[in-house]
Amino acid sequence: MAISVANILKHLDERVPRSLSCSWDNDGLLCCPDPEQMVQRILVALDATDKTVDMAIDGKYDLLLTHHPLIFRPIKALTPFDVVPKKLLKLAGAGVSAVALHTRFDAVDGGVNDALASALGLPVVDCFPCEDALEGRIVELDQAVSLSDFAASVKQALGCVFVNCADAGKPVKKIGLLGGEGGDFIRAALNAGCDTYLTGRASYHGMLDAAESGINVIEGGHFYTERPACRALADLIREIDSTLSVDIYIDPTLCIF
Repeated sequence: MAISVANILKHLDERVPRSLSCSWDNDGLLCCPDPEQMVQRILVALDATDKTVDMAIDGKYDLLLTHHPLIFRPIKALTPFDVVPKKLLKLAGAGVSAVALHTRFDAVDGGVNDALASALGLPVVDCFPCEDALEGRIVELDQAVSLSDFAASVKQALGCVFVNCADAGKPVKKIGLLGGEGGDFIRAALNAGCDTYLTGRASYHGMLDAAESGINVIEGGHFYTERPACRALADLIREIDSTLSVDIYIDPTLCIF
């Protein structure tokens, strides 16, 4: 069954409503040479990096679907001299559309934070409010474990190179999850009764304050805590049209040596 860019966007908006996006966000259809273009191949990625864009073009994909928006800040000129405009020109010139589902995919059931819980092998038992419609997820262990043991299990499950921990001196049992940049919501997890908070990144001083406030914090890395969402995005596309060819490309541009 052939489906156009416009129809894919319509189905995505129905399943992941724009109303769930944070007020400051910029996602949805970000590059589209022709909304009526028929789509057969879709590339899913976390970020629209230059490598990802080149892969979408060289691989003859019709649509690039990412979690993070290609356009986030205002663009003053569409020229090949700046990073984002250069990628937009390349995509448009090759006839490739770009769509992003950002904070609304963080918030929606089955999105980023549910995918993170699934990657850890832990069922979601509750949610806690963060911002606008955004909610963190709460998971619970059958038995309490030490922070070091839980941190090791996070490293293994997510494939992290390392994790940063703030130790409040508490065993780990009730954990708040928020993939990506979740440092602003440590207090929300604490207020929800969590003894531990796992996020992608939190500030140095925020982690110090968290430990003294009585909650363990684990920084798993923005990339690693959101990477499981790529499979969830791919599954979402397959639900819309099972005949589409969908590939996932993971490009960990930020590396640790």
